[in-house]
Amino acid sequence: MICKECFYQVFEDEVHHTITDNNLFQRGERVAIAASGGKDSTVLAEVLSILNKRHDYGLDLFLLSVDEGITGYRDDSLESVKRNQQQYNIPLKVVSYKELYGWTMDEIVRAIGTRNNCTFCGVFRRQALDRGAILMRASRMVTGHNADDVAETVLMNLLRGDTPRLKRCVNIVTGGDVETGEVEAVPRCKPFIYTYEKEIVLYAYYKKLDYFSTECIYSPNAYRGYARSFLKDLETIRPSAILDIIRSAEALNFKQDIKAPSVGSCDRCGYISSNKLCKACVMLEGLNRGAPRLAVQKEKKITAAMQELSIT
Repeated sequence: MICKECFYQVFEDEVHHTITDNNLFQRGERVAIAASGGKDSTVLAEVLSILNKRHDYGLDLFLLSVDEGITGYRDDSLESVKRNQQQYNIPLKVVSYKELYGWTMDEIVRAIGTRNNCTFCGVFRRQALDRGAILMRASRMVTGHNADDVAETVLMNLLRGDTPRLKRCVNIVTGGDVETGEVEAVPRCKPFIYTYEKEIVLYAYYKKLDYFSTECIYSPNAYRGYARSFLKDLETIRPSAILDIIRSAEALNFKQDIKAPSVGSCDRCGYISSNKLCKACVMLEGLNRGAPRLAVQKEKKITAAMQELSIT
């Protein structure tokens, strides 16, 4: 048992050691903090602000948020982010689906339903974060993915048989490596990769941090939710299960011939893609043509449908 002040110190020191042991930052870097207004990104902003001053990292930090256009959810959480901007005195940049793609998530859900909506949102959000980071001239992005999130992703990729993603999902830094397929416009890192979600909750609670705690209204049927429930059941039997799963995935040996697709750029928008059109552009084409399910089919079916619709 430790007091609150000692808990804060231990928590922050562990994150600091994760950062320094893995050389996550270089002095003078401009770093985007992916901020949703939730507990993880709020604690990340708090801790990075503290460590940047305490250990003189020399980082130029700013908050980067995405407005997906989800009424009653994202509009409220963005208010938390705006308050965080004032509390931490960190600049904020907000990019929106409507500005980037011409669609809000509410409109997309009305077009496609709730079965595959997370697929659309995931693709659009990843690209939106990259575009925002590039616009703000960030050299690196940090996300609030914690140990629970990473263990869930390991389980999901294992159950889907997605070897390339299983291979790289436990990497603390992704982006910029063509050989492994870890190519993103801006490299991303996960300072909380070995931090339990319950620790983040306690830190936010006892520090009385200002964050938004409501789940996305479109996420109840998401595949990740089932992996999360399974993981929680495992944790009740074996408390170390979360870090055990991450360490096991880190230690896996993969065949040398398992390679990610060759990476180029989208013919239409210029974003990173292994095909002529990136996933976001294919999804937008389907939405704009009244065929929103086009991009959630298997690759061969997508190619055939695109040829039939004369999409180039």
